[in-house]
Amino acid sequence: MNSENNLLPPFVIASLYKNELVLIDTQKKSNEDKPTKNEAVATAPQQIQKPINYLGDNQKKVTILLQDTTAVHVADESLQFLTAILAACKLNMGDVAIVNTVHQPVQYTQIKTALKPSTIILFDINAAAIALPFEVPQYQVQQYDNCTLLFSAPLQSMLEKTDTAKLEKGKLWNALKKTFNIQ
Repeated sequence: MNSENNLLPPFVIASLYKNELVLIDTQKKSNEDKPTKNEAVATAPQQIQKPINYLGDNQKKVTILLQDTTAVHVADESLQFLTAILAACKLNMGDVAIVNTVHQPVQYTQIKTALKPSTIILFDINAAAIALPFEVPQYQVQQYDNCTLLFSAPLQSMLEKTDTAKLEKGKLWNALKKTFNIQ
């Protein structure tokens, strides 16, 4: 039996390993460096997307994006505040995915594909930062691509015991009531 007849065509081998990174030296110029008919040729995707690292179980597909330089996901004080907000919205940590964009910049398409959110709440992150083609004022509930978007002031600014923080919390609460249809 001829062993060449048992080899898979290069395109089949390449399709089997489409999610693997294969580096090909594109600097080769001579004909002797070209692959033979029995060698598989695969090209690496433009950009390998790492899985999004998040806190929570994402059961109700609510994604919370924030920026916290002091923690992997979110600092304890901020997490307590978020937990209280979620409880007021009849949600808990099992319902959400909290993504800290300081440690992993993400784009809307990546979020949409990986987390499949029905709602995205963004604390101190503008639309351009996640590659959305438009801007939305803070606390305006916006529908886009079968997803509800809510842009908010920084989470840390709501933790202070000031009138400004109290005002921001009120604006956030009013927007959350619209977002989650709370009476």
